[in-house]
Amino acid sequence: MLTEENKNKVEELRKRYPTSQALLLPVLWMIQEQEGSLSEESMKYAGSLLNIPYSHILGVVTFYTMLHRKSSARYRIDVCTNVSCMLRGSGKILEHIEKRLGIKPGEVTSDKKWTLEETECLGSCGTAPMLAIGDEYYENLTLEKVDKLLESLQ
Repeated sequence: MLTEENKNKVEELRKRYPTSQALLLPVLWMIQEQEGSLSEESMKYAGSLLNIPYSHILGVVTFYTMLHRKSSARYRIDVCTNVSCMLRGSGKILEHIEKRLGIKPGEVTSDKKWTLEETECLGSCGTAPMLAIGDEYYENLTLEKVDKLLESLQ
């Protein structure tokens, strides 16, 4: 499942992590980066690689919002709708993105460019409202900032 290069990275990482469970997140991230998502097969592969039960891996994958069980589009927009973000207007931001892209959370645009997700918490409460696109956080958002961001990624 992993490329030879990634298998070598895992072996190097084993030296830095005290247990297989501690190594699980980096391995899942690596698989996801390589495959685009984490299928049942790839999670079982990670389990056999690290000697961790599938049930534990499934629990980890369903807990962390950065791990995805289905492929998404080129850009995945995660809009935080937890308390701090909601109080500071993330609901309006989510509605604005829905209208602009013509999709609801969990959907992908017809051109496969955008996936929209509503995320419980991205851990940036002090800079609410915020969203993430891939690994990048965009904070202290306004509707105008969202429009500029989406336009910059066109």
